Amino acid sequence: MRYGTLFGMLVVTLSATPALAHHPLAGEAMTTFGHGLLSGIGHPLLGFDHLFFIVAMGVTASLSRKEFSAPIGYLAAMLAGVGLTASGVVLPLVEPFIILSLLVGGIVLALGIEKAMRYAVVYFAFFGLAHGAAFGDSIAAQESFSVSVLIGYLIGLFAIQFAIAVAAGRVLSWVQGQMPRLVGAAVAGVGIFLALEALEGAVFDLLV
Repeated sequence: MRYGTLFGMLVVTLSATPALAHHPLAGEAMTTFGHGLLSGIGHPLLGFDHLFFIVAMGVTASLSRKEFSAPIGYLAAMLAGVGLTASGVVLPLVEPFIILSLLVGGIVLALGIEKAMRYAVVYFAFFGLAHGAAFGDSIAAQESFSVSVLIGYLIGLFAIQFAIAVAAGRVLSWVQGQMPRLVGAAVAGVGIFLALEALEGAVFDLLV
């Protein structure tokens, strides 16, 4: 029953369109604190690449007994990434690093690499910068935005991701057997999908 539910959630998550993933307000301009807050909450939920990484982070944090420190390390770096992008700093290779974060996070879980889990705070913080830079694009894309919009956006991003990560860790405590490996395999699978998609785009550009 648990596996059926997990599969159903996976299908629903993957069915989100790219437009929804990058425009939680359906493209509406963010002009108020409420807009920023809703966009901050919606972006990680509708962007399945971010969502799967956050779940993997929460599960790994729980297994490594860093239930709170690992998410906080990630979120601190994520907020820094948002701030850099919103201020006009362009970080290189953001999308490849996001893909890499899914591959690394998924493989660590799928293979049960305990030694790697000991450094969960470090590598989740490292990848948090790339995820934050991607989130920051939503702010940078606005022609103009107020401080209240930015504050709302950051609060929404922090709150929803912390809640998802902690919840994933708590659910893990009730689940036995191979579920951590299955979650890791699912996350790695998403990373492989994104890698193939990026490769397909590169090949297409070369042919054209």
